[in-house]
Amino acid sequence: MSELTLDTLTDAGDYVGAERARLENKIILDELERKKKARAMAVPTDDNRVKARLREIGEPITLFGERAADRRDRLIYVLSQINAARGEEAMQVEEESEESEAEEEEFYSPGSLELLEARRRIAEFSLPRAQRRVEQQRLDSKMELGRIVDIRKKVFNEVKKFSNLGSQIGDERPISQVRIAPNTKILATGSWSGTVKLWNIPECTPIRSLRGHNDKVGGVAWHPQATISQGADVVNLVSGGGEGNVNLWSLNSETPLSTLKGHQDRVCRVAFHPSGDYVASASFDTTWRLWDVNTSKELLLQEGHSKEVYAVEFQNDGALVGSGGLDAIGRIWDLRTGRTAMVLDGHIQAIFSMAFSPTGYQVATGAGDDTIRIWDMRAIKSIYTIPAHVSNVADVRFFHANDLHFKPASPPDVKMNGVDEDAESEKRDSPEKEHAMAEEEWRYRSGLFFASAGYDGFVKLWSADDWQLLKRLTTDAGKVMSVDIASDGNMLVSGTYNRNFQLFAPEDI
Repeated sequence: MSELTLDTLTDAGDYVGAERARLENKIILDELERKKKARAMAVPTDDNRVKARLREIGEPITLFGERAADRRDRLIYVLSQINAARGEEAMQVEEESEESEAEEEEFYSPGSLELLEARRRIAEFSLPRAQRRVEQQRLDSKMELGRIVDIRKKVFNEVKKFSNLGSQIGDERPISQVRIAPNTKILATGSWSGTVKLWNIPECTPIRSLRGHNDKVGGVAWHPQATISQGADVVNLVSGGGEGNVNLWSLNSETPLSTLKGHQDRVCRVAFHPSGDYVASASFDTTWRLWDVNTSKELLLQEGHSKEVYAVEFQNDGALVGSGGLDAIGRIWDLRTGRTAMVLDGHIQAIFSMAFSPTGYQVATGAGDDTIRIWDMRAIKSIYTIPAHVSNVADVRFFHANDLHFKPASPPDVKMNGVDEDAESEKRDSPEKEHAMAEEEWRYRSGLFFASAGYDGFVKLWSADDWQLLKRLTTDAGKVMSVDIASDGNMLVSGTYNRNFQLFAPEDI
């Protein structure tokens, strides 16, 4: 009876804590919504009209030392507070112009035959993958609720055990991005010094320095088959630099195999297509570009952002790619048609990171407004906003379980030499059932949690079904620039502004 009472009290405590967290989140989100509406609010630009409007609502027309721009900002703030209190939409103060705005027209630029062939190959690659994913999701939807709850508890308990394993000075300047190889044994770090370095992990011993950029490295990404089936003398890694180049690297040379030139400004994030045949790069020239790895040719120059493009990421199926810019807008593009599939409009500051969930239909964006937004491409809207950090959200990464790391014990061979077949059948069925359940659990945990890095000095781990905080990890830096999760789920790496990278792992590993 006492044990039952203790469990009941524990559950009640968890519920109260969750409700408190939801209320705190709601206050923060309400303030973000007010700021968003204030940003869209039309107010006069003429200072005399600003003063007149302030007088109308009973506010001082000027404060000591206040300039015209400050006075206009104060008017926006006061009006947004009034609207928030009334529960009304943002008040339009500025008179509408009588001149009708020119209607936006879609325009197309001619594409090359190479791009047409690439779109065809991407469609042939992505459609079967999407079909398999949907079929598996239908099977998972039939899983018993109790089984789902047990898997969640087990996975989240493991996640909550993550702690600092060690720290290593990675370069002479800040570490801009960290990415773990598919075999989970090698770490790639990109630095503002212009150097890409490879490290053995968890030993943190250097393997090689890759020198090919003469300005800060903005992003690094591994080939999907790198370190597993990809040869050491072929393309295994890609990086983007401040000089505007995209470099392709092998594991055996300190110089790039190929340099992709075309961007007119700094290259930030880069990403490999799941097929490994294409690379995407985001740049400060307000475009993102698609490159053919085999020919080193530019296939697509894609516009669509009004400011610098910072983030780019492919969906697991390979059909979609997402881009995020300093204009606070994200876009999901269909690589098979070239059309915009979805516009991610909701952040009030620049988007710095983007990550697709293994579900295939959800994407997370981290921004300078300190929040992570979760978008559902089926509903074509944002379904949740997480007040994640107290400073910029620099990186977001979902856990993607790699089947190559699933190695349960195989059922033992059973011989029927005069032995009771029913008894032996029970022995044989038990390991087979355990194998099936372990495989089911491994598959289900993919995408069940994700990590975020913030300029507040923390790495945070979140559940990916109710979007609640699971674990907060402290680093030794004021700014965490990047984070990544190993595909076996046993290691987490962060790169920081003070030139270090940190390893995190569950305490019992």
